Amino acid sequence: MSRHDARERPEGYRDRDVLRLEKWNDRLTRTAEQRTTPSGSEGGSVLRLVGITRQYGHGETAVSALCGIDLDVSPGELVAVMGASGSGKSTLLSIAGGLQEPTSGEVIVEGEHLSSLGVSALARLRRRSLGFVFQDFNLIPTLTAVENITLPLELDGIGRRAARRAADEALSEVGLRERADAYPDDLSGGQQQRIAIARAVVGGRRLILADEPTGALDSATGESVLRLIRSRVDAGAAAILVTHEPRHAAWADRILFLRDGRIVDETRRDDPETALLASRH
Repeated sequence: MSRHDARERPEGYRDRDVLRLEKWNDRLTRTAEQRTTPSGSEGGSVLRLVGITRQYGHGETAVSALCGIDLDVSPGELVAVMGASGSGKSTLLSIAGGLQEPTSGEVIVEGEHLSSLGVSALARLRRRSLGFVFQDFNLIPTLTAVENITLPLELDGIGRRAARRAADEALSEVGLRERADAYPDDLSGGQQQRIAIARAVVGGRRLILADEPTGALDSATGESVLRLIRSRVDAGAAAILVTHEPRHAAWADRILFLRDGRIVDETRRDDPETALLASRH
């Protein structure tokens, strides 16, 4: 369409791609109004895990990675998960995001039972509702920063121009709009992680799953990454943060402690233990 044609559009016209993006962003805005819903309320939870188990192998050699996990995460809530290596933290995150199937139990994201979804429907839900942030960034090296962000939008049918506008906004939010056309190899570790976060939140995704997102970063850059995640949660998203660092967990509203695949303890932001972690931060 020529520029002249665009000028001749009727007043109030919005192309289909822009309308779709606006609807996605409206969903995230509406969740901010639901933040007073108590955690554990079925209607208010973005994520519910019900009786989740995960077993590898069979018989005497079977290993249980998760044992009867129950968890609700509400809009506007950041939950940190801590525990020793092998305690089941990353497995829990993978199952919450539909990357692995549980041996038993139910995963429910925005009211959708993942076990009832086919391959295409599950992929669509991950693109629209879930944002993943990994320790190793998982950027595609042959795509620029902005192309890494627009890819999931374009896969979901958003036009290139509308996807680019949304990606530019996400890059501005993480302070990297001027690096939009840089390739991952030309970016620092902190910049790559911020690109990964921009990809995770673009389109108004409501659930952010972050697996040791600061593990490969220096302390100052790690703090900025956590601040970005916290800001998205404060805007109404829900998030799970897996971390080994108490000072990073102090950003959360709740901290869960895993041991041998079980939740063995929980503390909240207003608990004395969490206040101690925050003071160290």
